[in-house]
Formats: sequence, C-alpha cells, structure tokens
Amino acid sequence: MDFSIVIPVYNRPAEVSELLESLAAQTNSRFEVVVVEDGSVEKSDAVVDGYRNKLEIKYIDKQNSGPGLSRNAGAAQAKNEYLIFFDSDCIIPPDYIRQVSDFLEKNNVDAFGGPDAALPSFSTVQKAINYSMTSFFTTGGIRGGKKSMDKFHPRSFNLGVSKQAFDAIGGYGKMRFGEDIDFSLRLLENGFSTALIPSAFVYHKRRGDFKKFFKQVYNSGIARINLHLAHPGSLKLVHLLPSAFVGAMILVFALSVFYPVFLFIPLFYSLLIFVDATFINQSAKVGLYGIAAAWTQLFGYGTGFIAAAWKRIVLGKPEYKAFEKKFYD
Repeated sequence: MDFSIVIPVYNRPAEVSELLESLAAQTNSRFEVVVVEDGSVEKSDAVVDGYRNKLEIKYIDKQNSGPGLSRNAGAAQAKNEYLIFFDSDCIIPPDYIRQVSDFLEKNNVDAFGGPDAALPSFSTVQKAINYSMTSFFTTGGIRGGKKSMDKFHPRSFNLGVSKQAFDAIGGYGKMRFGEDIDFSLRLLENGFSTALIPSAFVYHKRRGDFKKFFKQVYNSGIARINLHLAHPGSLKLVHLLPSAFVGAMILVFALSVFYPVFLFIPLFYSLLIFVDATFINQSAKVGLYGIAAAWTQLFGYGTGFIAAAWKRIVLGKPEYKAFEKKFYD
C-alpha cells in the first residue's frame, strides 16, 4: 500500500525541515511527499532540495489561497492510492506509516485520522495549548483521540483519504476555516466511511502564543456556524458549550460585584484545569499556562460562535471570516 503525503506550508521553512526529517525516519518508506508552497515570502524550496536524496519529494509553488485549496493542488500531483495530509507544524512518529498501513490492510475504510500529542521538547505554551485542545474539561475530549461522537471527523493536521473518495467529492471546498470538517462531513454525506486510528498520532506544535491561539479558536467558532448552515444537523450540543461558558462567566462576574462568593466558580474551574494539566504534563508550569490556554480557548471559540450566530442566523448575513489577512498567524 502506497501513500502520497501532502503538506501545505506558508512561511515556515524551519518547521518543514523538522517535518521532513521525521518522514525520512519512517520505518515504512512506501510514500511520496508533496510540499505545496502557498504564496510564502519565506520559501521552503531549499529545505525540500536538502531532502531529495532521502525522500521521494515534489515541490509546488503557487499563489496564496489558504490550506484547503493548497491541499487540492498537492493532491492533483499525487500518484498513489491514498492521500495523507499533515500540517507543516507537525512531527511524525517513526511508526506512523506502518501503523496506518497495518490498519488499512485489516479495515476497509475510505478516510481516517489520528489524534495529536506534544513532545517534551515543545515550549510550555505549546504544551498548554495542546492540553486545552484535547482535554475533557475544555473540548469534552472530542479532539483527544477517543470516539466520543457518533461519527469520526478526521482533521486536516492528520487526515488520510483514498484518492477515489477525495476525487469523488471534489476535494476541499473554498472555506478557509473549518475546511477540514466540511471535507469530512461531505465524505460522510456521500456515503464514505471514516475511522479513528488511535495509534496513528502526530506531534502537533500548534500556535506559539496566546494571541495567535485566540485568533485560531475565534475563527473556529465562526466556522462552526458556517458549517451548521452548510450542513444542517452537524451542530451538536458539545459545540454550544464554549458559548454557554462565556455567557455563564459573564453572569458570574456580574453577580460577584454584589456577591463575591460567586468568584469561587471561576476559581474552582481554574484550579481544576491546573491540577489536571499539571498531572497530565507532570509540570506545574504547564498547569499554570494551561489555565490561560483553557480560558483563551473557551472565550475565543465562544465569542466567535456567538458573533457568527448573531450575524448569520439572526441578521441573515452571508458567510464571513475574521482575521482572514492573518490566516496563518
């Protein structure tokens, strides 16, 4: 079984080098790599050239269009029966391709994905953000590598799909945010099957600071409303929790002006995050940063969701995006 790995990149040559180094160390080498430069100023062509004697690799340089359409450009140049998409800020464990190949030999599925994790070498902020994106106390655990929803929706930082299924649904759509969920939903709506491979995880650096992280999750909140309107029935109760959290905390802080005892609610939640993040990461520092990451995530996603619900559902305005000019930031 052969794979074509597609990697969209924008101004991240150092990260691409780490990713390619991890791919060169795979125990199963039956794959090609397609790097798609999405209109970068800091290009990765020299980095790619440095791996031509280690990997079967192609390099595409195109105008900026966002990651979804860049993945389509890479898929158009791919030659193998399965596509695998990674984000450029991922590092791949050496057994990843072997794990996927073994799974697909035993299971007939059209698309698959795996969870993400943090390396010990990642920064404290990256570990804290990774915690907040995978913890039960922030996301309900739906991104932490467990099948907690009725059907699995692979995410594009770690997503595989048969070339046949990819071509059948026309690849990624034009959405710049939530494009991976849109892709997964269209796969399922067209009768294709998906599966989670828990052992096929990647090390995902994510954003490097809380400002960039806020922009990411704010846009994710907006995208969830756009996805709801594009795919009726895709909105689940768990997706409403961040906006409910925002509303509840605003009420709590307002009441605390008159009844200070209400401050124990956010304090208790922060303590819960600290203990859990500290235990999981074996670091009190990550625990402290985990508090900031959790509040950033919930308020970012929640306020983006509320703003989009008001503009798109109540006011009936067309699809929009925030921070579009700074998409990759």
